[in-house]
Parts: sequence; C-alpha cells; structure tokens
Amino acid sequence: MRIIKGFDQAKSLLTRRGPQDKSRPESARAPIEDAVRKIIERVRAGGDRTLLSYTKEFDGADLDSLEVAQSEIAEAYRKVSKELISALELAAKRIEEFHRSCKKRLKFDFREQGLGRQVKPLDKVGIYVPGGTATYPSTVLMTAIPAKVAGVKEIIAVTPPCKDGTIPPPTLVATDIARVSRVFKVGGAQAIAALAFGTESVPIVDKICGPGNIYVVTAKRMVYGIVDIESLAGPSEIILVADENANPAFCAADLIAQAEHDTMASVVLITISQSLANKVNEEIGLQLRNLKRSRTATQAIETNGMIVTVNSVAEAIELVNYYAPEHVSLMLKNAEKYASQIQNAGCIFIGSNCPVALGDYVAGPSHVLPTGGSARFSSPLRVEDFLKVTNIISRGKPDNRELEQAAITLAEAEGLDGHAQAIKLRTQEREK
Repeated sequence: MRIIKGFDQAKSLLTRRGPQDKSRPESARAPIEDAVRKIIERVRAGGDRTLLSYTKEFDGADLDSLEVAQSEIAEAYRKVSKELISALELAAKRIEEFHRSCKKRLKFDFREQGLGRQVKPLDKVGIYVPGGTATYPSTVLMTAIPAKVAGVKEIIAVTPPCKDGTIPPPTLVATDIARVSRVFKVGGAQAIAALAFGTESVPIVDKICGPGNIYVVTAKRMVYGIVDIESLAGPSEIILVADENANPAFCAADLIAQAEHDTMASVVLITISQSLANKVNEEIGLQLRNLKRSRTATQAIETNGMIVTVNSVAEAIELVNYYAPEHVSLMLKNAEKYASQIQNAGCIFIGSNCPVALGDYVAGPSHVLPTGGSARFSSPLRVEDFLKVTNIISRGKPDNRELEQAAITLAEAEGLDGHAQAIKLRTQEREK
C-alpha cells in the first residue's frame, strides 16, 4: 500500500467517491444512463414479457415464471447445512432485537393542544439482493428485518437467478427466515423498474432498498420520486485509526476484509505510529497470499488503498470526518472516548476486538450504510426508513383571533385571497 506522510497530503488524496460524485466523467455516465433509461421504458411497456426476455439475455436463464414457488424454498432448506441455517437464525435474531430496541426509543403518535402527528409503516417495500453467481443471504436479513420490525405489511425481494433458473439456496433460506412475502427471479435495472412501476406479476412498492451494481444504482436514482430509495450505495469503504498499541495482523485483516468486496473498495489506515504503518503494510502482503479473492482485494488496495501517518489522533479524526467513510474502526488505547468525536461515518467499530466483518453479518445494526461521502448527511438503514409521518392539526374551540388574523395577513401578502377567504368565512360564521 502507498504510505502517505502528513495530514495535508492525505487530505488532498482522500477525495470523495461514489455514485453521487460529480467528478465522475460525463462520458462514463452517459452510456450507462442511456441503457438504464431504455430498460426502464421497455419494462414499463412490456411488463413480465420484457422481464423474462432480459433475464434470458443478461442472466442466461430461460424462465417460465418469475416468482419463486414455496416448493423451491423448501428444497433450498435441504441444500444448505444446519450450521448455516443456525448462523442465519442467530443473525436474524440479533438484527431483530437491535431494531426493536431502536423502535422502542422512537416517539410515535401524539397530540398537544390540537397539534401532533401519526406515524405509520409503509405498505410495500422492495429489497434488491445481488445474486447470480454470488450469494448474499446477509443482505436479505439486513434489509428485510428492519422493514418487518417497522410494521411493513409486504416485503418483495428481487434477485437475479443463476443460469439454471434457480436462486442460491442460502438466499432463499434467508428470505424465509426474514419473513419476506414474495421473491422474484429478476435482477439488474429491470428489477428496479418492475418494483417502481409494477408488472403483471411484480407489485408496485413504496420504497426500494439494497445494494447493486452501477446499473442497479443508476436505476434507483432514475425511479426516485416515483418510489423512495434508501441510498445510492457505492463501493465499500473503511478508515482504520490505530496507535502503536494496535495489532498489525488485526489491522491488515480488517482492511483486506473490505477490500475483497470490490476492486473499487477504499481501504485506509491512519496511524500515529510509523512502526505500525510498516508492520501493517508487510502483514497485508502476507495475508493476501492465502485469500480466495486475492486478486480483487489486491487491486482495490493498489488502486484505492493507503496508509497515512499523522502527528496526533486529533488529526486522524479530522481526516475521518472529512472523508465521511462507510466504516470507521478505532484501534486506539481508550478507543471509547474518541467515538463521540466522529461526526461523519456510517458505523463506528470500537476497539481491537470488534472486527468490521462482525457488523457485516451478526452484530445487529444493518450493514446497509452510507458511502461516497454521504455519511455527512445520511444514516444507516434503520426502522425509521420504513415509517412515514403524517402531521395532525385540529381546533377544539377556534377562539384565537390573533392566530386567524396573522394567517389572513400572510395569505394576503402572498396574493392568495382564497386562503384568506377560507379563514374569514369561518370567523364570520362564528360571529353571527
């Protein structure tokens, strides 16, 4: 990995990336946007027939039906190990417990002096699960369970099939454990279009969640406003802040774990110890040798990886807040006291015994986190994402003339005489 010395040089190199990054060349975005726009238009016009055609073209699967049958889910249970089922059930239990705890702390319906609000869950939510040759049962749990805890009535999962028309068994088992309502064998931008506009089989949803490739992310951006989305997720990111007490092997392992996600993943170590920087750099080389996804991780580390040495923990934290990464790991002495100083991050991992990979699977909070610098203004996927607020206004005894007159004055100042008249009529009727 590159070793960068000094705060100023590091800050100049820690430029934000991601789908919302305007520095991405227009020439690179335009062909993708044109292709996605065409896919969306064709799905709107052709419905299931178009989805089946795209699934054959892009995934190599010739399907008769898009929806997964219950018999396929039952068969999936027979194809996975009991150990995996137990692990998924444990993860689901912890995810549900965490989000139920969060929900208990929310203030819901209230009325005070005629004013208030009511909070209701969304009716239908769509979750996108990357698939095909890959298997991501954890994504199912991390997206569907917060929605279920919020009270969403129907959860629709979409995921691309393998060439033989099947969905990876771990994914199907996860949909059952997470109590997903229906599962469809469709992926890519066409799946996002189906959820947003509906087809003969796929119902229209209120919100779409879940990560995907650039075509999926672009489609989510294009349908936003027709439906809600949780985020425009980009490649994985980690900044690890460590001092001389940190274990070099642990540091290297956590960086590699995020690097193996994607060749565009961003992995950064910031340390006040030059000795640790050298040891971690050496350890990364050693650990990469035995990694199945060594090629992916190595490319990510070479392209978007760096080790930064700074003069103080304060400088390290300033760099973290500037970059606003998806994951922050604090491998520092008395790490707990520094957590409150992190203003911009998707999730903070405190101490050497808290690997980021634990958060990817079983810790409890959702692993769907803001990326590309969006942690400056957005939050992880949570129960609140599946709730909507309606304001309530009522008047028992409308005897506040000062309130009415102020509203009339404001309406007339804006030239909206109809607004003023609506208030005046009630005042006149009351005074008869």
